[in-house]
Amino acid sequence: MSSTTPPTGSGPTGSGPVGPGPTGPPPTGPGQPEYLTQGGGAPWQPGAEPRTGGGGRKALIGGGALVGLALVGGGIWAATSFFGSGPQPAEALPDTTLGYVSVDLDPSGGQKIEAIRTLRKFPAFKDQIGLDTEDDLREKIFEQVQEGDACPDLDYADDIEPWLGDRAAVAAVDTGQEQPVPVFVVQVKDADQADAGLKKIQACAGGGDDSVGGSSDSAGTGTGGWAIEGDWAVVAETEEIAQGVADDAADASLADDEDYRKWTDEVGDAGIVNMYAAPAAGAFLAENLGGLGMLTGASSMSSCAASADGETACDDTGSSTAAPSQVTDALKDFKGAAATIRFADGALELEVAGDPGFQQTGLYASDQGDDVLATLPEDTAAALGVGLQDGWFGEALDQVASYSGGETSADELLAQLSEQSGLDLPDDAETLAGESFAVGISSDFDPEAFANGSGLSELPIAAKVKGDPAAIDDVLDKVRPQLGADEQGTLDLDADGDVAAIGPNADYRAKVLADGGLGDSEVFQDVVPDADRASAILFVNFDAGDGWLVNLVGDDQEVADNLEPLSGFGISSWLEDDAAHALVRITTN
Repeated sequence: MSSTTPPTGSGPTGSGPVGPGPTGPPPTGPGQPEYLTQGGGAPWQPGAEPRTGGGGRKALIGGGALVGLALVGGGIWAATSFFGSGPQPAEALPDTTLGYVSVDLDPSGGQKIEAIRTLRKFPAFKDQIGLDTEDDLREKIFEQVQEGDACPDLDYADDIEPWLGDRAAVAAVDTGQEQPVPVFVVQVKDADQADAGLKKIQACAGGGDDSVGGSSDSAGTGTGGWAIEGDWAVVAETEEIAQGVADDAADASLADDEDYRKWTDEVGDAGIVNMYAAPAAGAFLAENLGGLGMLTGASSMSSCAASADGETACDDTGSSTAAPSQVTDALKDFKGAAATIRFADGALELEVAGDPGFQQTGLYASDQGDDVLATLPEDTAAALGVGLQDGWFGEALDQVASYSGGETSADELLAQLSEQSGLDLPDDAETLAGESFAVGISSDFDPEAFANGSGLSELPIAAKVKGDPAAIDDVLDKVRPQLGADEQGTLDLDADGDVAAIGPNADYRAKVLADGGLGDSEVFQDVVPDADRASAILFVNFDAGDGWLVNLVGDDQEVADNLEPLSGFGISSWLEDDAAHALVRITTN
């Protein structure tokens, strides 16, 4: 089956007309609605003098209450239709799905408006795409595909538009075979027209004859088959596989799966792209990492493979590709994850939630990522902030050692690093980083001077640490002699109470030591909305100073015009209950 069908999808629209009520005299007779009346039963007219009888007032009040309830109900319905995410392809997939990526070309009304409004800030989008809210994105995609003359006989208006919905997904489904099967799901508006359209696409791709009725001609041929159930078409290698997936979904869908609901709820509203990995995906990877040794630090010869219990099987060459047992154990314990890409509040964001795994250690479990970062100068161009807990360095070494496949231990790594650095580890590392630290760069930073290694003493860059400044300076005294005479000043330190500023520029160190209020700035709060609970934060302000990002491109006005709308960029991570979260957000002016 050809994949030329655009990956799209949308929920069904309302079935009844919505609009103002009748404006002329109300109809009468059996089956007609009742109207509020005045006097002896004539329709009430605006401005007419009401009767003074209590019955008339009660009727008017009661009728007004009903009208009010109707308006409230209609408003709720409209809001739900406009802002709701609608049916998702997970409804057409079984709960044995291992992995899932969906695309929504018609997300909730508010998000669609945000997407167009945000993208149209960039001249390149307006000039080359020119998409408006009323445009059919499915047709735009189809036109792009057709530019390559992939299927010149296909006509969007005749062969695609009548049946194609706005949501689609690709998935890997466990059907009991040795390997998961790839499946494509697409929303359809008309089953008969979808069947006809898919046949034409199949014929165009060389996988069948569009004169043959039904999709059964493709069963067992490996050229693609499908099953249409309700609002969804399930496309697979054969019709038999597609129908089996559809039947399994009818019995127990992914949308109703407890793990799927948990992790998709953790990432919030569905976006334009939605992703999910089931707990079973970890177990599958754990049993099939033999050929992925290069990704896990193990030897990469393909002559060996890791069994399900983590042991290694080799052929006569004796080479090993087994993943470290810590890796396979972690994958077997994988609890699932989900992610979404969405437009929100003038920004594009990626939110991820999943199994916390090793992130429950002291390196990730703190909520102090913004403690020092938020006090940097407001004109900071870029900064990294991290909050730490006691024992974080040792736990980090344990993690590194666990991925060595048993070739080295944490104690051996610690001894090597201590010898090479001249530090007493892990104590010196934990002293140096304090309980929270941040590294900030001013918008006055000159990349060219930094690259040339000239004017180091003028570089507006500094680390700010909350800890014991005297102890921190003692640790730095062990490092400074290892630097050249011209470089030792890069580790100069100033202190104020329990805060130290380390950097080459005395003026900038003084500025960093003060409470600069970065955390109160609009761009910071927009880019890092969860700063108060984050363990780590990366922040970039594109507008800092006089717009350093635009200045980097020099005289290239076209590039400058397309960079101008960018405001900020942020990455934050935090732990909440039994879930690890990460948010990547890029904002516009």
